[in-house]
Parts: sequence; structure tokens; C-alpha cells
Amino acid sequence: MKRLRIAVVGDNCIDKFLPPIGEALVGGNAVNVAVQLAKLGHDAHYFGAVGADADGERTRTALTENGVNVAHMQERPGKTAHTDIEVLPSGERVFLFEDFGVCAGYRPSDADLAALKIMDHVHIGWLDDGGALRRTLAAAGVSVSQDISVNADSADLGIEGLTIAFGSAGEDDAAVQTTIDRFLSAGVRVAVVTRGARGSVAATLEERAETGIMQVEVVDTTGAGDSFIAGFLSVHIGGGSLQEAVEAGRDRAALACSHVGGFPQKPMALRDLFEHQPAG
Repeated sequence: MKRLRIAVVGDNCIDKFLPPIGEALVGGNAVNVAVQLAKLGHDAHYFGAVGADADGERTRTALTENGVNVAHMQERPGKTAHTDIEVLPSGERVFLFEDFGVCAGYRPSDADLAALKIMDHVHIGWLDDGGALRRTLAAAGVSVSQDISVNADSADLGIEGLTIAFGSAGEDDAAVQTTIDRFLSAGVRVAVVTRGARGSVAATLEERAETGIMQVEVVDTTGAGDSFIAGFLSVHIGGGSLQEAVEAGRDRAALACSHVGGFPQKPMALRDLFEHQPAG
């Protein structure tokens, strides 16, 4: 397998899994993708912001311990992001509350941009910049992808300039095809759409590949989509076929469903997390 230099830009957070799990873990779309890429043997770099707090330090440590380069992580005044999550008996997770903390308003510095422009590929997670980074990298000829599903504000949903666009369209065939057509008509080279229990589809103007899901005992689906992205990018950017890429994404997503959180790590009990947080 070709070792790639891949940067992941955007969100991080502390995922707080409510009782009966009662644990807090490091996560976030961009962080999960970066960790999974590092686990797949790539030179993964995380670009984003954490707060000057215990959660920020915990995030930095988790990334470093999993082999992710954090030289371009910013520390900003304020709180590290957090998300409250309920996991249903089926393993599906429900996001009850999100506070993006210092991730909101994060922008790469000039030095960060210079580093991003020499990567083999850049993946963007949640980022509230109105598409500025996407356009800058595309104009510089950088291969760039983004997960459209994690951005809610219409100002951040543009896809023009993306090499690869990831999205989610549910299990309806018409909705899946509409999403693929929208991506490709905007100039995206590769459209990748996840279909829930029906797996995923990847398409270019000339080729189409699809796969179902791998049947596993689902513990928690948090990070499954992020893991799919990492598996897909690892193979596709490395020169593999579309079919090989969607199958690699499928396998990585299935692995993520076998544990709580976006990647294996030592959890912190929620009661301990609250004890370490300052009042007010």
C-alpha cells in the first residue's frame, strides 16, 4: 500500500455518551477520519482548534497516541467542543446537543495553508468558513474532499472545486441518484453516497461502483461514516479502483460499529469528566 500524506481539517469534540454508557471519548468528524487514516498506515495530519482546557489537551494526546501529526493544531481561548449522544438499543446514535466551542470560527493560518498545499490529499470535515478553504485549495490544484453531511448551514454546503464529495441520501434509490447527479454536475470528479443499511455508491461520469454493508454486531454507529471515508480515501487516493475503495470503506465502517466512539480509546467516565470541569 502506498503511504500517503493526507491532511484532515475541521472539527473535533468530546463525545459525551449519556447513561447507561456514561462515558466521554475524543471524537469529531475530522478527528475520526485522521485517526483512521493513521491506523491504515498513512501520514495523517490534523488541522483544527481546541480550547486551552483539559479537553483540548486530552484531544491532542489522543491524536498523538494514535499516530496523527498535530503540529498544525491551534489552541484558542475558550472551550473545546462537545456533543451529547444517546445510543439506542439498535446501536444507532442520536445527537442531542452540540457545542462547537472554539471549532467555530477556526481558520488555517498562512503557514497552515502552505502545508496543506503540499499534501497528497486534503479532507475537510465540519468547517464554518463558507467554502473558503475548499475554493483556495481547489484553485491551487490540491486534491480535496469534504463530507457534506456534517455541515448544516447552507453557506457551508458548496461542492464546487471538490475532487471527491461524500454525502448521505438514505435508502431511497431516487434520492441517491439525485445526490450523485448533483455532485457530478457541479464538477465533482467522484461522488460517494452512503445509503444506510443498503451500503454505499461511488460514481464518476464514466464508472459506478456499489456495495452493501458488512453484517456485524453493532455496538455503536458513531464514527462509522468517518471510518468509511478514511477507508475509501486510503484506497482511492492510493490508486485503487472505485469498487476496491467502496469495499474498503465498508470494511472500515463495520469495524467502527464494533466499539463505542469513533476509534478505540480509553474512555473517561462522565462523572470524572464533570469533576474535572471548572464551575460556571
